[in-house]
Amino acid sequence: MKNRNFVSQTIMMVCTIIALVLATPTPARASSHMDAPLIVLDPAANTTDVYAFRSDSNGQQYLTVALAVYPFEEPGIGPNKYNFDDNVLYEIHVATGPDVAAGQPTISYGFQFTTTYKNTNTIAQSYLGPINTVDDANQNLTQRYSVTKSMMKGKGTTIFSNVLVPPNNQGLVTRFYNQGDNGDNRAREGVALASALDRYTTQTIATNPAGYRVFAGQRDDGFFGDIQSIFDLDFSFSGPNKPFDSQGGFNVHTIVLNIPISELGGAQQVVGVYATTSRQKERVLRTPEKGKSAEPKLSGEFVQVARQGNPLFNEVLVAIADKDLYSQTQPEDDAQIFKKYALTPELAAILGLDANHRTNRTDIAGIFIPDLIKVDLSTGPVRLAGGQNAGAAPNDAGFSRLGVFGGDALHSTAQTGFFNNGTVPGGWPNGRRFGDDVVDIAILAIESDLRNPASPTLAAAPADPGVDKVDHNDIGYNKVFPYAATPLNGRSHGHH
Repeated sequence: MKNRNFVSQTIMMVCTIIALVLATPTPARASSHMDAPLIVLDPAANTTDVYAFRSDSNGQQYLTVALAVYPFEEPGIGPNKYNFDDNVLYEIHVATGPDVAAGQPTISYGFQFTTTYKNTNTIAQSYLGPINTVDDANQNLTQRYSVTKSMMKGKGTTIFSNVLVPPNNQGLVTRFYNQGDNGDNRAREGVALASALDRYTTQTIATNPAGYRVFAGQRDDGFFGDIQSIFDLDFSFSGPNKPFDSQGGFNVHTIVLNIPISELGGAQQVVGVYATTSRQKERVLRTPEKGKSAEPKLSGEFVQVARQGNPLFNEVLVAIADKDLYSQTQPEDDAQIFKKYALTPELAAILGLDANHRTNRTDIAGIFIPDLIKVDLSTGPVRLAGGQNAGAAPNDAGFSRLGVFGGDALHSTAQTGFFNNGTVPGGWPNGRRFGDDVVDIAILAIESDLRNPASPTLAAAPADPGVDKVDHNDIGYNKVFPYAATPLNGRSHGHH
């Protein structure tokens, strides 16, 4: 893939990748979900992807944030015990104002789960029969959670409590997840109206008086890409069985939160988003009893074991020597410890790019350092992805999986000094939507040279199916909250 210049309009839009980042000056991770050696051993705490984008719902303006964990959940495996962990603190952090450049959270939202069994004198861990309503008598294993909002230097406030998690999609016992409410059929494609969501999802969306909305449960893995070829060092993405979606056919567990923009100080700003997971130190063993927590509880302080911001950073750019360190540090440390990996990306050499593309990549560092997903809140809502399968809601008009490389841009009123009087990317690296093809966007960005916004050199945007030949998810996304796609059915799904 050789570099060439696009028409001037596209040049202006792509230049705003750098313009967006420069709006929040920095000091001085898409994934196969195996970002660092230690966290691979702890799937319930293993962050797979973080999403953050500007949305609207029922007249309310939101920052939508999402955290997915527990990679490679094989649908329908028995017993179906993929769950959030009671002893893990899941946190989504939002930075505003000067905290964005500093890599420090202004507000943190913590999620803690409790698991109970209705009957422990059975081998049927998750389901005692078909589930008609969430937490009915047939749902043996039930999870609930609370959400705490904490300011950087203040006490936490509980904004949700006792919210239900829907069951995993097994098949016959969870028939309402699936097409025609038939457990032998494939999972439902994404919808465009909230009224069309499946009943399990609808029953587990909660709203509080401040306007927050929350959901947590099993979802399809919304990331897509040919990771197999990347780690096979095959950047032609050729060979048999292509295209090859490495995450196709797997589920994850996903937390989605709609944050009213008014809670963040208004829309005229760029915010930063990242997520962490933390475990407690000491184990206290206890035999589960009927109606009590199903998991042994821990005591002691929480210790961070993973974090995630932008797609690709830790997995593709950070060297093995520092991968676990990244998981245990904060974005405020990125400029000192990890900036070198963005300035001199090894991937540029692997791609066979010239010496100019391999060093002093201030454009790449501008995106990843500090490793927060930066979101311009002043734009209108983003264009949303639907799906390409039969029955799926279509993509919004103007949506491109390639973001600005595909001409998908938004108008900012907070960054009017930039190109075309405020043109900013419609997707990553201005936030990240479900459906953004972050593998293709990242490779195109590395092959480009955006260090001089007045005269950038751009990689040729690929004709579909794109750089890695994987151009869509295996199931359509929802275009309404919680946006993430329906979890795949254990009786009817495919891989790759």
